[in-house]
Amino acid sequence: RLKTKLGKIVRGNGAVATVQRRKLPTCRCRCSKCISFTMISFLLMVNKQGQTRLSSYYAWLPMAERVALESEIIRKCLSRSELQCSFLEYRGYKVVYRRYASLFFIVGTRPDAGAGPGAENNENELGMLEFIHMLVETMDKWAGSICELDIMYQLEQVHFLLDEMVMNGYIVETNKSNILKPIDLMERESRKDEGMFR
Repeated sequence: RLKTKLGKIVRGNGAVATVQRRKLPTCRCRCSKCISFTMISFLLMVNKQGQTRLSSYYAWLPMAERVALESEIIRKCLSRSELQCSFLEYRGYKVVYRRYASLFFIVGTRPDAGAGPGAENNENELGMLEFIHMLVETMDKWAGSICELDIMYQLEQVHFLLDEMVMNGYIVETNKSNILKPIDLMERESRKDEGMFR
């Protein structure tokens, strides 16, 4: 589907997109000690009862640690009132969440491993909220009005959609039509009698 060559992504249609790490300076000098990299460590979609409907991890964690981290973060996010802000820090992660209807979208970020030990997480919380909103809008455009059942019964397509937006923990695409184009192509091809996916 995608081939990566020297920081460039070559899509199937020949379009080339350049992927660069975002540098977030913590001071004006922009020296190598002051620049840190952040990435999305995980993304969770959870219902009001605390059941995970989709989880996508971009940093390796052992399964036992994933389960423990997931349950603790879900419990913390669900227990907060609507009057509290949508950001919290937990175990070195900066967690940003937002509720849409019966679903909670939770994104966790952590400084990149290349930033060194003790690096500060300078991720913009409002930028992560905007990413969550853009994800929901893209899913709404794809499935009408997105709900929990759409995610449960079309989990593979939701993963495809998410993979078009986030690669290796970095947001690479935000254009809704570019994100939905490959998914529409797969759906059209699967409807044909002698389709490629039959």
